Amino acid sequence: MNYFNSSKQELEQEYQSLKKQYEDEKGKGLSLNMARGKPGKEQLDLSNDMLDIFNSKSDFIGSDGMDCRNYGILEGIDECRKLFGDILGVPANKVMVGGNSSLNMMFDTISCMMTKPIVEGCTPWIDVPDRKFLCPVPGYDRHFGITGYYGFEMIPVPMTCDGPDMDMIERLVSTDDSIKGIWCVPKYSNPQGITYSDETVRRFARLKPAAADFRIMWDNAYCIHDITDTPDELLNIYDECVKAGSEDLPILFCSTSKITFPGAGVAAMAASDNNMKVFKERYNYQVISYDKLNMMRHAIFFKDYNGVLNHMKKHKAILKPKFDIVLKALDSELAPTGVGEWTKPNGGYFVSIDVLEGTAKRVVRLCCEAGVVMTGAGATYPLGKDPKDSNIRIAPTFPPNDELEVAMEVFCICARLAACEKLLEK
Repeated sequence: MNYFNSSKQELEQEYQSLKKQYEDEKGKGLSLNMARGKPGKEQLDLSNDMLDIFNSKSDFIGSDGMDCRNYGILEGIDECRKLFGDILGVPANKVMVGGNSSLNMMFDTISCMMTKPIVEGCTPWIDVPDRKFLCPVPGYDRHFGITGYYGFEMIPVPMTCDGPDMDMIERLVSTDDSIKGIWCVPKYSNPQGITYSDETVRRFARLKPAAADFRIMWDNAYCIHDITDTPDELLNIYDECVKAGSEDLPILFCSTSKITFPGAGVAAMAASDNNMKVFKERYNYQVISYDKLNMMRHAIFFKDYNGVLNHMKKHKAILKPKFDIVLKALDSELAPTGVGEWTKPNGGYFVSIDVLEGTAKRVVRLCCEAGVVMTGAGATYPLGKDPKDSNIRIAPTFPPNDELEVAMEVFCICARLAACEKLLEK
């Protein structure tokens, strides 16, 4: 039944039927959570052997002779720098390995540039009263939270199937030196699962910003998180920037949070020597060294980059059925009604859906009242303000499959119910 081709009487009948279905679901006392992209228990179990690597009799000496129990090595142990260099596609000597959170490293990076010019002669960002940051939308709420915390005006940049609107980006950054950077999740973007095209990556590398201290925050969080046998390929931005003579533009980030243990993984950043010199000056005062035992534990567990890729195949086997459950529900329950559009990503952690304009908040509220917790509507836009009130991020990874099926059934009922309400109002 296509809602847009239906009569008012047909919509009223549909509404009454959906209302009954919804009340039945509410009566089940459900308590299901799809609010954030957390790995499920099966995924966490894949890394349990890592916990047995060390005991009191272990050898804690790294390849450079360093006792990893002690202070030292701000940049991280060589084995881990090499591992992350391979993951990010950069030389190991450009990598700094941090604590457990890449988000923490991103926050620190912005914080550093707020108080210390990343380019000699530029003004610290804190002293730029009209500072701005570009935010591809829909995007990652925690990225927006960082620049919102530091008082940036956040300029939404629409996403296309090839990545952010590069015409808009090139026009803005070339004429406005108060624009200091852009957030990017270049492979399997959060939440749409879009991978930037080769041309988009090349255009990023060839940007000519009016601000000498403009930086691309390249959060490659899902760079090896494939869920199909035909994964997307992302052009290496570091290589393209070296070719274009713009090596200082990007600052790259990733972590093992969704590879091993969230909260107990390892994060890393990579940048040019010029950038890293400024960051390390701050880190020298901030921390003596990060958790080298955890770095060593990860390096021993994976051995090398191929070990990481083989580990991610096990994740794929767990995640593929979950995405299939979500997409099957949307295709069967929402597609015939015409009240939603959604992505079908080849990897990452989310499915992005645009429900009928003006109903996203209502859908999420209905789901919550029925016992299914979703990410808040509007979270994928700066300051939580989705101008169309349509985008919702579905996070299928955490619930067991049987619970995910129930949650998607409830979600589809709520999306259809909210759509019927909106159309009948008109």
